[in-house]
Amino acid sequence: MASPGIAPVSGPEAPASARKNVIVLSASQALAMTGMSMVMTASALVGKMLTPDPSMATFPLALQFAGAMMTTIPASLFMGKYGRRLGFSIGQCVGALGGALAAYAIYSQNFWLFAGASLLLGFHVAFWQYYRFAAADSAGPEFRAKAISYVLAGGVVAAVAGPELAKWGEKLFAPVLFAGIYIIIAGLCLITLVFLQAIRIPAPSTVGIIKGGRPLAEIMRQPVFIVAVMTAMLGYGTMTLVMTATPLAMEICGFAFGESATVIQWHILAMYAPSFFTGNLIKRFGVLNIILSGIILVAFAMAINLSGIDYLNFSAGLVCLGLGWNFMFIGGTTLLTDAYRTAERPKVQAANDFMVLSTTTLAAFSSGALQHSIGWAAVNAGIAIPMTLVFVSVTWYKFIFLPKRGL
Repeated sequence: MASPGIAPVSGPEAPASARKNVIVLSASQALAMTGMSMVMTASALVGKMLTPDPSMATFPLALQFAGAMMTTIPASLFMGKYGRRLGFSIGQCVGALGGALAAYAIYSQNFWLFAGASLLLGFHVAFWQYYRFAAADSAGPEFRAKAISYVLAGGVVAAVAGPELAKWGEKLFAPVLFAGIYIIIAGLCLITLVFLQAIRIPAPSTVGIIKGGRPLAEIMRQPVFIVAVMTAMLGYGTMTLVMTATPLAMEICGFAFGESATVIQWHILAMYAPSFFTGNLIKRFGVLNIILSGIILVAFAMAINLSGIDYLNFSAGLVCLGLGWNFMFIGGTTLLTDAYRTAERPKVQAANDFMVLSTTTLAAFSSGALQHSIGWAAVNAGIAIPMTLVFVSVTWYKFIFLPKRGL
């Protein structure tokens, strides 16, 4: 029996409950991603401002991803035991603290304090990364892909609001540049905390949180798990590598902060706007075809970025990168739901996000150093290897593995 205030997942109320959850989680995703887009726009530039070593510019952002990576498994297991709403609320409180501390670090010109604040923001990210899974948990099989897509579609608001708020926040406390951005992020966390009290996710079972179902090693040996995780992992990693380097590359090329913020704005819009129909595309054309389309779009992004350093190259390349990420990430997340049973959900979702965020952390750590040492062209050329790897894997799964089993 569900605990008081929690709607059941079965019966005639389930579809309405699932839709309400999606609305609340989509709004929460919009606010979370607005803060994230502000971080992506400003973090590397703040890092460069606070440290004399240009190769360390993306270190605070990398620490943010590292914090998310370290927290993703504990966050999933905690929510598997105590519930989504409590876990999401704790995450927002930590995010508000991280934003306030980052603003103070900028005010005091303390690089290492800013890095520590970024680590706290990473802890916060680990919790809201599960919004999409929370929507899928309360949706039936027919609504699952759409639920994931609609939650991620909250990022469309972030694409519009985030960079604009970053432009405004840059000089909000002038002459202390960028501090206002992180004060705004702290405020967004507190607003999201209020919104999240409206979600109604089924009460967690206290059985099988870690040991329920099949052993994790057995689940991870499934080809469907391998392909799903590889798709999300390499799609997110390559996107992070290029996106993180973009503001630094544009500054070197003589573009102003407002121009790089606009490029990031178009990129984030491309990441999330397709989410309104990606679920329908998956239902119509199949998840594997959508993933393959995403890989091709990332390849287009690489080609555009390698063809020149004009504003149009940065803009068009980042748009294609965002579209490709959307198809790969939503496709990989949807495919992953075929790899586990209900009792296995917390540990499998945790394993997936741990691997995704591990790759993303490595990409963020590498981005600034690669951009500084070998340049923008080499950063883009480097994504050819992981994209080839995931393309071969998905093609094998679709055209060889599944036909052999009559699927």
